[in-house]
This record gives sequence, C-alpha cells and structure tokens, in this order.
Amino acid sequence: MNADSPVPSPRSDSPKGYGWTLIACVITTLVATPLREHLALTNIVMLFLLTVLLVAVRFGRGPAVLAAFLSVALFDFFFVPPRLSFTVNDVQYLVTFAVMLAVALITGQLAAGLRRQADSASLKEQQTRALYEMARDLAGALTIGQVSEIVRRFLHDGFALDAALLLPDEQDNLKPIAQLDSRLHIEQRFALIAFDQGEPVEDYSLSGYGYGAGYFPLKAPMKVRGVIVFAPNSQNPHAVREQKPLLATLSSVVAIAVERLHYVEVAQSTQVQIVSERLRSSILSALSHDLRTPLTALVGLADSLALAKPPLSAEAMETAEALREQALRLSSLVGNLLDMARLHAGRVTLRKEWQLIEEVIGASIQILGRSLANHQIRVALPKDMPLVEFDAVLIERVFCNLLENAAKYAPPDSLIEIAGNVKGGYVEVSICDQGPGFPPDKQHALFEMFVRGVPESATPGVGLGLAICRAIVDAHGGKIYAANRPEGGACVTFTLPSGTPPTVEEES
Repeated sequence: MNADSPVPSPRSDSPKGYGWTLIACVITTLVATPLREHLALTNIVMLFLLTVLLVAVRFGRGPAVLAAFLSVALFDFFFVPPRLSFTVNDVQYLVTFAVMLAVALITGQLAAGLRRQADSASLKEQQTRALYEMARDLAGALTIGQVSEIVRRFLHDGFALDAALLLPDEQDNLKPIAQLDSRLHIEQRFALIAFDQGEPVEDYSLSGYGYGAGYFPLKAPMKVRGVIVFAPNSQNPHAVREQKPLLATLSSVVAIAVERLHYVEVAQSTQVQIVSERLRSSILSALSHDLRTPLTALVGLADSLALAKPPLSAEAMETAEALREQALRLSSLVGNLLDMARLHAGRVTLRKEWQLIEEVIGASIQILGRSLANHQIRVALPKDMPLVEFDAVLIERVFCNLLENAAKYAPPDSLIEIAGNVKGGYVEVSICDQGPGFPPDKQHALFEMFVRGVPESATPGVGLGLAICRAIVDAHGGKIYAANRPEGGACVTFTLPSGTPPTVEEES
C-alpha cells in the first residue's frame, strides 16, 4: 500500500461517526450545565476541547471538525452571557471563541492524524504478517499448482483480489497453471508485454468487472519465470492501484518460489538420469564381461573346424567361416559395450605419451585392412605436425571406429580422407567420406549410446562407435562433432589439446 494514500477507516466516513459526535457534544453540554456555578468558563472550555480530542481519536478528522464547531456554538449559546443566545456582550469572548475553535481544530487534526498513522501501521503490520505466512506456505509448496492455490487464497481472503499465475511453455507461450475462474478475464497481449519487458503493465479501464488490472512479471534472480495477473472484484475496484507496492513484493516472493521448484525439478531429473546411467553401465559391464569368455570359445571352435582333419566339405567350410565371422562381430560388439561401460564409470586410466598422430593413423588403417580394401584412403597432414600427448590405444580406437563407419556408409571405391591441422591450442583431425551424410536433425544425437543415423538399416551396427569416440575424446579434454560436406558426404572432426610438446634434439 502506498504510504501517501489514505488508509481506509470504517469510522472516518461513517454517518454513525457524525451521529455519535453530535451526541458527545450534547452530553458534554448537559454535564457542564450544572457545573457552571462551580467552574470558571475557561475550565468548561477545557471540557469541550476534551470532547473534540476524544471524537478525533475515535471517529477521525471529519467528525472532529464538526465537534469543534458544535463545541464553540454550544459554549456560546449555553455558557456565555447573555445565556441561551448567540449574542455576545463582551468582545473578549470573540477572542475566546476564535482561540477555542483554532485549538479544537488543530487538536482534532493532530489526533486524527495520529489515529490515521496508527491505523496505517496496524494495517501494514497485518499485511506484513499475512505476507510472511504466505511466504512460509510457499516455501513448503511442492508443485506449481500449490503455489497458484496459495497465492489465489491469500489475495482473495485478504485483499478482495482474484489472481492467475501464467508460466511459459516450451514455445514461450504463457499458459495459466490452473483453470481460470469464469469471472477472471486476461488480456494475453498485456501479459506478453510484462513477460518480455520485465515490467508491470496496468490497465484500470475495466477494474471491478473481472478484467486483469495488473500484470506483474515474476522476476526471479536468474530470469523472468512468468506473469501473475491481479484483478479486483466489484467490492473494491481500486484494490490493485492501492496495493501496488505490496503486489510487487508478492510477485517477487512468488517468482523465487517458482524458480526454486524449477531447480528442484531439474535436480530430481538429473539425479534420476545419473542413477539410470549408472545402472545401465553396471548392467552393460556385467553382461559384456560374462559374454566375452563363451564368445572367445566360439571363435576358437570355428577356427578348429576349419583346421579339422580330414578337411570339411566346401559347404561345411563356408558355414564354419560364417560362424567365425559372426562370432567375431558379436565379440567386437561386446567389447564396445564393455569399453563404453568402463568409460562412463570413469575406470579407464589414460596412459598419455608424447607421440606422432600419423603413427596411430597408420596403425588404424593397417588394422582395418580388409574393411578398407574397397576404398581409397588419403591422409593429408601438415609436415610440421607437432607431437601430441594422448593414449595411443584409445585414440587408435577412435580412428578405427570413425574409419569403419566411413567404410560402412560410403559407396565402394569412394575416397575417405583424413586431414589434420593445428588451431588455437588444439590439434584438429577430420575423417570425411563421400557417403549419404548425416540426417540434419541427428548430428548431435549421433554421439549418444544406441543412436544411429538410420534406425532401421541393413548396415550392421548398434550405435556405439561414435559414443565411444566421444567418451575417449572427452577424457582427453577435446571435443568431437559431426557435419555434412557441402559437396556431399559426412565429416567427423575431433580435437586434442596440443599442449607444450617436449623439445626433440636432432642426432648429430
């Protein structure tokens, strides 16, 4: 409530106040009449001034002014000679009347002002207590719906106001939290202006008819969380204007409550995700570990069939070769699962050494000799490529996964390029092919586990290769990302910190 605006008092403008003022003055006259033989007129004046003071304290400024004039008139009529007449024989009594009226008016104004300040302090104390109780309830709210209900009840019971809480959805469209009361009408454009600009928007043209008069943004410490709309009812159409400072404070309290619930939800979601990820990694690790032994035995049995004496028939030999190939593929898949589980669990210790990255590229190409047989490989590295500190085994795994992916999706006899350079403290390496490229909407999601560019594809794989690459590169402090080439094809680029390589002395 504005400190400069009058505090409404049921006594100050009530007709009963003026009636009681008239009665008080008459009673004072009746009490003073039998005392006029024993008291001086100055003391009787004091009785009337006391009446004015009591009326001012009890009923306010208006009745105090009436009491002042009535007291002068009654004193003149009943006590100043000649009595029962407004005629004054002694001119000095005119001075008495003037002083009496001035003292009565000043006393009445001062007393009424003190009463007004006392009423204002009492009202502010009540509002502060109510606001504290509401803030306490908001601190214990567990959902946005509870916040909305607490605010609505607080304003409806204490201030004759209706309220609605509007929060943005994923497209930043403001939506009410609860179903709006049929009496409450909201101008969406005013709410959007308040939300976008972070400042209150007020419209009092239809106050008291159910239309929102104040649109206050919920300005939390981090951002604007929404808008709260206040609408006065017909009992007090000026409630929003009168209570504007209080409503601004209330909006800040509600904004903090909404932001608290937002971060609670984020924390709970993150906690569930962490627990789920740990559980998944544990299951993958256990299954992968238990499956490696029988798969190794299966590969060995397939090899023994190929070496059996006497030799198997051509048809049986083909079956044994297919069995061996599928067992190796399944073993590779299980190995990827185990590596992924170890990387996510943080159980991999990097064995970093300063070394040439072209040596790891050459080793990876040699390992994938059969897979890359139908493709052209071109390596373009600068002659002054520096030494890089990395774990050779893990980075070799990155190159193998990326080259194997390129070979799977690129057409036969197409070119696979490996390029490298140094940029701003990082060594950047790209593996590009001439295949169909990545789906535009999945270039970031491809590095998640079990995500493939084409979910249903004849190309073998389960979507772990790029996820393993990202985990290894992240462990080295680098970054990895995918992009499509303008001329067609896909590129996967990863970076490694270049650091400060040691000085290599030339042999004499």
